[in-house]
Amino acid sequence: MTVAEQEIIDYVARVRAALADLPTTQRDELTEDLADHLTEVAAEAEGTLVERLGEPETYAAELRAAAGAAPGGARNLDQRVATAVVRVRSRLRAIDVRFGPPLGYATASDFLRLLRPGWWVLRGYLAAMLVTVISTGGSFGLLPRFGGELLAGLIMLVGFVLASIWIGRRSGRLTRWPRSAVQVGSAVLVVFAFAALMQAEDRMRYGDYGYDQTSVDSQYDRVRDVFVYDSEGRLVENARLFDQNGSPIRLGYPDCSEDAYGKPSLRAYPYCPEQAPFGPRAPGAPLPPTPPTTVPDPRSTPGPSTPPGPTGTPAPTATGQPTAGPTATPSDAPTPTPTS
Repeated sequence: MTVAEQEIIDYVARVRAALADLPTTQRDELTEDLADHLTEVAAEAEGTLVERLGEPETYAAELRAAAGAAPGGARNLDQRVATAVVRVRSRLRAIDVRFGPPLGYATASDFLRLLRPGWWVLRGYLAAMLVTVISTGGSFGLLPRFGGELLAGLIMLVGFVLASIWIGRRSGRLTRWPRSAVQVGSAVLVVFAFAALMQAEDRMRYGDYGYDQTSVDSQYDRVRDVFVYDSEGRLVENARLFDQNGSPIRLGYPDCSEDAYGKPSLRAYPYCPEQAPFGPRAPGAPLPPTPPTTVPDPRSTPGPSTPPGPTGTPAPTATGQPTAGPTATPSDAPTPTPTS
């Protein structure tokens, strides 16, 4: 189908939608030769039918006046919806025709048809990732998971891709409501894909800051910063907290400093060292003196004390034997006094 033929079909549809309030027989009579007339007009000169004949609604009003048909009263909801749908389709087809030549095809839809197999595979992947987000409470990566299990997620991915390909190959034979359901589901997956891309971009740009792996009790929901002190009372900066599984424990929020993009700077603890509740001691500062403590020698055990003997006489030991000690010399002995 050429572009001119598609334009004629759209123009006729909009004219008939504008005459929807007339009886079916009368409307068919007014538009019976409209397609042939538009073909002749399109072949006479360049330019679109709208440029040469005006809007289809205006053309329909002229047909109504020429036939002497009474102007339509207030149209019901179905007629207004039909008119709006025809207008939207006409605009979309115009856009389709306009963007086709830059892609090397008559219409952009001709180029997009070549990408349908790739879209079928991508649709299955997006469906698996959506189930991953629902089953894991919002946490996801590059591979799908079902309830946190990677193997179950991969099996689910294969099933969704095969189902998407099966639906894509039979979409032309679907009835109205199944086809509408597939289109709505595809639109939801496209919106989900854009939201996931934005979240992934934020993680790569500003870092991953959240409570995905480690949860905290409600008593810590008012904590804004964490200050770590060592055994000597010194503030420890650039500290990081982890649980027994190696998952980071995140408390508070770095709201006292910003990076070049105006986002909070995701540093280690403390976020704001200048707000430490206790004065930090400078590294290398002398500690306060502590009194020395004496530890008794375990080898020295108290024994029974023996009083010393007289000068020059060794004190007896527990065995009754004298101990080695100083002895008197002859020169030190007293001199006997002579008697008369």
